[in-house]
Amino acid sequence: MNRTPRVCVILKALRVATRTSMAKYTVERSPLINFFVADTRSAWLWLVLRLYLGYGWLTVGWEKIQDPAWVGNNAGAALAGFMQGALAKTGGAHPDVQGWYAWFLEHVVIPHAVVWSYLIACGEVLVGIALLLGFLTGVATFFGMSMNFNYLLAGSISVNPIWLMLGLLLLLSWRVSGYIGLDRWVLPRLFGSTEVKRVG
Repeated sequence: MNRTPRVCVILKALRVATRTSMAKYTVERSPLINFFVADTRSAWLWLVLRLYLGYGWLTVGWEKIQDPAWVGNNAGAALAGFMQGALAKTGGAHPDVQGWYAWFLEHVVIPHAVVWSYLIACGEVLVGIALLLGFLTGVATFFGMSMNFNYLLAGSISVNPIWLMLGLLLLLSWRVSGYIGLDRWVLPRLFGSTEVKRVG
């Protein structure tokens, strides 16, 4: 029995149904949300937050770059020690480090600790510089949040939850968070209009 005609009929019916049911709707943003994510008047608030996070990332990354256990003759030693500490937190009824992440650390990170050590140290410095300059703020924030998230998964609390939440705010306001910075000129060249409301 040939099912091809039935499949074609079903696909045509689905196409017609989606055309008629997929109407376009415009949802208005609240003025308050619009102020924080698309109005350049809020850029001063984001500047303070961006400079705080940028300075934090730059200082922790710079400390790592100057430490030979991260970058240099003994590169990877500090990271391997940190990962061994994370693997020790995998036991018990409610482990700080989940089994799947422990597998990732054991089979992907620790065997290549030198490469990861350089990536982390240089990544922290680059995120810090980008945030301080307001250059591709959304991208820099995403990578900073990725590092925070991985540090949390490895069982390290420290400032990671705070930086992760502040990073989320910066990421949501990516269109204006770098407006007082290089993004004012870079984003329009890369993406055209970013629907930023310029005031004044």
